Amino acid sequence: MIETILEPDLPIIDPHHHLWDLRPLLPMFPPPRHPFLETIAGAPYYTFDELLADTRGGSAGSHNVVGTVFMECGAFYDAARSEAMKPVGEVEYVNGVAAQGASGLYGDYRPCAGIVGHADMTLGDGAREVLEALVAAGNTRFKGIRHQGAWDADPDVLGPPFHAPEGLYRSDTFRMGFVNLREMQLSFDAWVLEPQIGDVIDLAKAFPDIPICLDHCGTPLNIASYAGKLEENFDRWAGLIRTLAECENVSVKLGGLAMVNCMMPDEGPAKGYGSEELAAMWTPYIETCIEAFGTDRAMFESNYPVDRWGATYPVLWNAFKRITADYSVDEKAALYAGNAARFYRIGHLLDAGK
Repeated sequence: MIETILEPDLPIIDPHHHLWDLRPLLPMFPPPRHPFLETIAGAPYYTFDELLADTRGGSAGSHNVVGTVFMECGAFYDAARSEAMKPVGEVEYVNGVAAQGASGLYGDYRPCAGIVGHADMTLGDGAREVLEALVAAGNTRFKGIRHQGAWDADPDVLGPPFHAPEGLYRSDTFRMGFVNLREMQLSFDAWVLEPQIGDVIDLAKAFPDIPICLDHCGTPLNIASYAGKLEENFDRWAGLIRTLAECENVSVKLGGLAMVNCMMPDEGPAKGYGSEELAAMWTPYIETCIEAFGTDRAMFESNYPVDRWGATYPVLWNAFKRITADYSVDEKAALYAGNAARFYRIGHLLDAGK
């Protein structure tokens, strides 16, 4: 699907994308695969060149992506390190990609200007040593961690790559590690499924001084045992979102709805839906989040290449822009770049454009 870029001058900081090379791992999961793994098989490697091809570095004829934030995904771990320290390898790799972009060879575009890595919070006091290594590896670009807590009683909802322990964010061992984020001034990205948003509410209330971002609108579900139940569960999801928004330390990422867990659309990958169709599907979720969190605690995300299931990169951002067509200039500036710049402490990307 090829579309004319809407509002091509609007600066965008994409606060959520991945980089990986999962080709060596795919043989472990032969067909028939879970739909999520089929999405991965469609993009088995996604490194600097693929990211540049999608974002086009803010070049003419593309969306004005001035910079990005990398989100951990368990790739490029360092096999030579201990189990706890392996994730440091991912940050080392991504910092190299960031340095490649910062060379100026690709214009003013700054990929991976912020890096979110992974540390196992259930290490308790031992998490501090890992966090310190991640900070050092990130060379000022490391901003926080994600320790995903997605879980469901139905194993077909997530498929084999995931499944955190049930109630992870409520556990004492997790919180013993989590408290280190406060002392080190790091942020936390929370990925859970819609029925688990209450776990994030409980965590946010227990640590009101640690900035938390809820990924993917809280991941409303339309897969496996939840298939066809989006409308039935909408009010429950919306109620949880509004309650979470009462926690002033929490922000929300507007996106992730095109991934297979949400199935909006329910055909993929990349079946050619246009931005008008996608905007119609996503509007109830995006607008509910913005109404709850306001335009100062919400940020649009690509979740690429996972959301390639439902939309090409240009079409995905066109759909977002259709949803916010009537928003003010200041509101758009916040939702598309300003809030991400503040949350991940990369305001220099916007200062450079002034």
